[in-house]
Amino acid sequence: MQTTSTRSWRRQPRQWTTPCATLLLVLAVSGCVRPTRSVVVSPSAPRATGVARTVGTDASFATIVDELQHGHYAEGEQALRQHLARHPGDRAAQAMLRQLTGDPQQLLGRSSQAHVVQEGESYSLLAARHLGDASRFLILARYNGSTNPSRLQVGQTVQLPMSGAGIPADVEPVVAGTGEAGRGDTGEPSAPAQADARRPVAAVAESSAQKARRLQKESVALLGQGQRQQALARLDEALTIDPRLPPGGAAAASLRKDLLAGCHQRAIVLYRNQQLDPAIALWDHVLAIDPGYEPATIYRARALELKQRLKQF
Repeated sequence: MQTTSTRSWRRQPRQWTTPCATLLLVLAVSGCVRPTRSVVVSPSAPRATGVARTVGTDASFATIVDELQHGHYAEGEQALRQHLARHPGDRAAQAMLRQLTGDPQQLLGRSSQAHVVQEGESYSLLAARHLGDASRFLILARYNGSTNPSRLQVGQTVQLPMSGAGIPADVEPVVAGTGEAGRGDTGEPSAPAQADARRPVAAVAESSAQKARRLQKESVALLGQGQRQQALARLDEALTIDPRLPPGGAAAASLRKDLLAGCHQRAIVLYRNQQLDPAIALWDHVLAIDPGYEPATIYRARALELKQRLKQF
């Protein structure tokens, strides 16, 4: 009887091996096992519930911002209001509270353009690049419906306000390098600070155009130094800011041609993997730069058609 029981116990793993192998095979074939497709750009360890509860105490402004970056909006709002009750002149905290409670569509504008997240990008980086201030990560994250600004995936499509979209004067920029901004400062903002916070929309648009031209020049310089990938990335950044930026020379025109071809090829790979939204966003990016880019037009139409068919199932 003991021998029979042992044999029965030893056979048991075989009963599970075949279904598990079949399941893994199905997952691999269907494309579910894709270790590099969900890379988190700004990873963060899960926060304990107790951490969020302590935000509302005598927390520093830097701590509050960190909690907001991890999606603790309700606790962060309460902590900001308590912080401002103690430090009513803290302009950085005032600006952050406006980002947290204001309507993102009204603050940044309804007109936007799609952007496919690249490796190394975060909401802070995108805010610095497109809004001129990394501390505006919160309003940009809320603009995209994010409940956790620290998490952004490579290949994810986000919406960025169109180039030149003004930010109302009441959303004042956080002064860089002040971890405890405004602590102890209960006076009124200085006149230069007020003037800077109330820059007209035209000035914002002009600075965006200047930045795009500068980035394009830097891309050509990088190409001349043999740093081709960095040059392509820099040019892509310039054309994201201003898709209709004139090439400004043969080298820039040639580099732009290579950039468009590379974007198109990446979009095709995404399309074949049935990652239709990021593929369409890439083709939108290509066509915003060159509306006559025929391959992008054709494949984009196919992707839209396939997306519509998949919805029917």
